[in-house]
Amino acid sequence: MSTTRPTLTAEHREVTGKAVNRLRKAGLLPAVVYGHGEGSANVTVDAHEFDLLRKHTGPNALVDLSVDGKKAQPVLINSVQVHPVNRRVIHIDLFLVKMTEELTVDVPLAATGESLAVTQLGGTLLHVTETVKVRALPDHLPQSIEYSIESLVDFDAMLHVSDLVVPSDVTLLTDGEEIIAKVQAPRVEVEEVPVAEGEGAEGEAAEGEAAAGEAGEGGSESSES
Repeated sequence: MSTTRPTLTAEHREVTGKAVNRLRKAGLLPAVVYGHGEGSANVTVDAHEFDLLRKHTGPNALVDLSVDGKKAQPVLINSVQVHPVNRRVIHIDLFLVKMTEELTVDVPLAATGESLAVTQLGGTLLHVTETVKVRALPDHLPQSIEYSIESLVDFDAMLHVSDLVVPSDVTLLTDGEEIIAKVQAPRVEVEEVPVAEGEGAEGEAAEGEAAAGEAGEGGSESSES
């Protein structure tokens, strides 16, 4: 597969630990390059350049990385850490790959279409499994795997990993029996009976019967006298 990969430039860095905050303020993004028995190398990349790259690539994207102006090597964007509040990227892991060796990665799943159990029966679509594990050559790794939910026509229907369609050059490693998606039936709300009013009416009726009984007893005594 001969495709033009995106490129990324980096420079070695000596700064580590909390001191990397100075780099971030200067618009540089700390990263680590590792893989294939080579010692990990601390580098920095331009934060703006990486943001632009992310907009045009997805998970498991291959990138040609050049460090200190040297010949570019293919790397996999293996991990991206983001700030929990502002969601800005704060660190990345870049994994060196050999184009002739297969990799095992997690690939996100993407649902397509509509489910009648959702649109007509009011159910809730449950994404039970959001990623699957696959193995393939670096330039054959899918960035996502789509599946249709149109077969979910009732609350008994389910989709399994075995229902996924993957390219012939990709090996699916996740157990085929695992459930991908299903539709949960809507909750049935039971209308509450106004118990207090019922109890009050019964209480009033009982009191009325007791009063009537007392009046009857009083009348009989009066007639006897």
